[in-house]
Amino acid sequence: MRAGVALSRLSSSTFQFGNLNQFPTIYKPNLLQLSSFSRSSNPSNINLSKKKLFHTVSSAMASSFMPEQARVPPAIELPTPPVTKFKIALCQLSVTEDKERNISHARKAIEEAAEKGVDLVLLPEIWNSPYSNDSFPIYAEDIDSGGDASPSTAMLSEVAHRLQITIVGGSIPERSGGRLYNTCCVFGKDGKLRAKHRKLHLFDIDIPGQITFKESKTLTAGENPTIVDTDVGRIGIGICYDIRFEELAMLYAARGAHLLCYPGAFNMTTGPLHWELLQRASYL
Repeated sequence: MRAGVALSRLSSSTFQFGNLNQFPTIYKPNLLQLSSFSRSSNPSNINLSKKKLFHTVSSAMASSFMPEQARVPPAIELPTPPVTKFKIALCQLSVTEDKERNISHARKAIEEAAEKGVDLVLLPEIWNSPYSNDSFPIYAEDIDSGGDASPSTAMLSEVAHRLQITIVGGSIPERSGGRLYNTCCVFGKDGKLRAKHRKLHLFDIDIPGQITFKESKTLTAGENPTIVDTDVGRIGIGICYDIRFEELAMLYAARGAHLLCYPGAFNMTTGPLHWELLQRASYL
């Protein structure tokens, strides 16, 4: 299993990531794609990377004369980003069966990133638990109750406030109303929970002789897209398999997102084939 994060920047203004070269202002929305993933057996590392600049066009509005665009939501004017340049850290974590160690490991990775002057930190999908249906019920947390009921998000909240950074907290198993969800929490520099995204598209796969896994065996799909305003801009959130459905990215772009973030834990059967390709396909 690989853990990773996919990240996109959509903006009509000039911007810069860390000490990367600045791109010129253009009329059409820009898309800067950053992607990173590593084997879960590798030690954690902070990856500050730049990949490719793409140009993308969002439909101004759905057209009755073009049925294929009928599902595209009307676009809104792209809001001005609160900052014109910032650093992003994509933290790759080695997950174990020791939940306290996983939380401690994530804290250390975030702190190391903050020391490098980053403004936004992203964690991978299901970073506090082994990725299995047997583990999800055991490691699940009551995020809404917080505190001791959710030590993983309590840590993220405390670190975000103490280090004055924005955190897209990957995802953890969430227990709510007798159901389990795969949930991403976004924390602001004030340590407050800004948004909570529940994975919309559960990953059920059966490739004979290679891999069989059904998230739907234990998890419940979320019901709503998630777009949130943060100190670094407007962010649209998806989780792993959500990236397979480009309508979500189209909706976020039309709603003025500056960034699209997809925490992921792609398997090693379909992952190498699809991960980067799907990022490019979703944003064209």
